[in-house]
Amino acid sequence: MNRIYIIFGLSLLYQTTLALYFHIGETERKCFIEEVPDETLVVGNYKCQLFDPNTGGFMPSSPGIGMHVEVRGPEDNIILSKAYSSEGRFSFTSHSPGEHVICLYSNSTRWFAGGQLRVHLDIQVGEHAIDYQNIAHQEKLSELQLRIRQLLDQVEQITKEQNYQRYREERFRATSESTYARVLWWSLFQTVILLGMGIWQMRHLKSFFEAKKLV
Repeated sequence: MNRIYIIFGLSLLYQTTLALYFHIGETERKCFIEEVPDETLVVGNYKCQLFDPNTGGFMPSSPGIGMHVEVRGPEDNIILSKAYSSEGRFSFTSHSPGEHVICLYSNSTRWFAGGQLRVHLDIQVGEHAIDYQNIAHQEKLSELQLRIRQLLDQVEQITKEQNYQRYREERFRATSESTYARVLWWSLFQTVILLGMGIWQMRHLKSFFEAKKLV
């Protein structure tokens, strides 16, 4: 029983959701960075609203307004690049752990008329991106079976998150060791330079004193 409570508590800690809205102008691009473990589903839901200069507010956008979504992986490889309508949903699965850059911009500048576009964006990662009601309907799962399915997905997501944290720790340790090694070699280089300058100065002073017949 205690293990179930621990798993439930950890699942709350590892919830990954981003819900916000932002404004973009003509040809403007907005990008977001999402740290995602490997083999993890990411789903984004968005809705566009067009600025109305008559009322000073935002109204539902015209169907002619399109939104282009581009997703780049940790190796700067393009995972997703697709044009959508003014309201929709995009999804992708990460193949390597790390920072994924999600960029959105409108591909229909002629509808702006110098105004702004408000974009509501909701990004869900992992088991939060899974539509369990649809799964229960398709697979005819009972409430208990659906709950067990959710717990298994949560445990799997927690394992992926822990593996990703270990991956980040290994990268940080490698970066730290590389930095320390460079600092050490730079210190040794400075020491050699200082010793060389000291020896050169001593020899120069000795030659000067000998030339002046002071020694």
